[in-house]
Amino acid sequence: MPATKFTPSIISRPIYGGLTPHGTVPALMLASGPGGEALLDLIAADPAVLPHATVIYIPEGSDLGPRLEAQGPASYVEAASYASILPRFRKLLAEAPMNTRLYLAGTEGLIGQATAEALAAGMLLEAIEAEHRGSLARRMQCVHCKGITEDVTTDPFTCSHCGLSLFVRDHYSRRYAAFQGVCVDAETPGEVPPKQEIKA
Repeated sequence: MPATKFTPSIISRPIYGGLTPHGTVPALMLASGPGGEALLDLIAADPAVLPHATVIYIPEGSDLGPRLEAQGPASYVEAASYASILPRFRKLLAEAPMNTRLYLAGTEGLIGQATAEALAAGMLLEAIEAEHRGSLARRMQCVHCKGITEDVTTDPFTCSHCGLSLFVRDHYSRRYAAFQGVCVDAETPGEVPPKQEIKA
C-alpha cells in the first residue's frame, strides 16, 4: 500500500513527509498495520538504520510482523494495540539518547498520539518522521463535551460521548492528537446533512 496523498487543507492539518533514513543514529520505529510496509521500505533504502533501532509493531490483522523481525533490529516488540504498548513506549522515550530519531508509520490516530507522547517527553518535532499508510479514519474530539471518538470515517458523525451530530473539520490539535468536530445543526436543530465518507 503506497503512502496516502492528501488534498491541500488548512495549516493546522499535519503533513506527513514520509520516512527518510538517518543512518546509524539510535532510532525508535513504531508502526501499525500497513505502516509496516513503510518501515520495510525505510530499511530497504538504508539497512544501517537497524543496528540501533527498536521496532514496535501493531499488526492490526497484517502479517508483516515476521518480515520486520527478520530484518534484525536491535529490539523487536509486537503489541495488540497502541494502548497496550504505551507504557513501554513512554519508557523507551524517557531513556532515549538525545540524537534518537522517531519513525512513525500507520494511521493518523497512531501518528498523532505517538507524536504527542514524544513531544511531551522532550523530543524535538524535527526528530520525528511520519508516513500515513492505511485507513483514512480520524481521531476526533468533540469541541462541546471534549470526548474523543476513534476511527471516524463519515462526515458528519455522531459523538460517542454526548450524541451531537458533528461536522468533521480539518483543524487538528497536536495537544489532543485529534481533529475537531463541531455541532453541525447548532443553529438549525435537526437539519443534519446526509453522511458521506471522509476523503483524504
